[in-house]
Amino acid sequence: MTSDYQPQPLTPTALKELRVSDDAGRPMRPYTDTEGAHPLRCCLRPSAVGDRIALVSYAPLRRWAAETGAEPGAYDEQGPVFIHAEDCGGPAPDAGPPWARPGALRAFRRYDGRGHIIGGRMVELPEDAEAAFDRAFSEAFADPETAQVHVRAVEYGCYHFRVDRPTATGPNDRP
Repeated sequence: MTSDYQPQPLTPTALKELRVSDDAGRPMRPYTDTEGAHPLRCCLRPSAVGDRIALVSYAPLRRWAAETGAEPGAYDEQGPVFIHAEDCGGPAPDAGPPWARPGALRAFRRYDGRGHIIGGRMVELPEDAEAAFDRAFSEAFADPETAQVHVRAVEYGCYHFRVDRPTATGPNDRP
């Protein structure tokens, strides 16, 4: 994956808050993972059997809007995401796009600076999944109105991660 398009995990501030109460107001209920392979949004990797994890409600646009002053209105949705119950150190540097297995269906949903949906695209990931991610992000950010792209699993509709518009000086920084 090019350095211009960096998957953004949940921020440390969001994780700290979600580990107390999620975006639907429910307390975190951690458990020991007995299956593995749950997509963790804190470190952008699959869970392992024995990990302490939690399924929490997360509102990505609401949190981004609070930082930026955007007003997503009705686009302020929340949904379930898995996180580690304790700090995990985040993703490995330059790990590439998570959950990029060939054949997976991914939605690339584009948002403008207000937090409104301005388009999207569904991609069935080919063998060279990283190249497909790069093409989808290049296409999305070719529109100057695109501020960020959310990647979602088509099968469940769940939020995987976001990519912010690259800066002129380099890749997007983690907020």
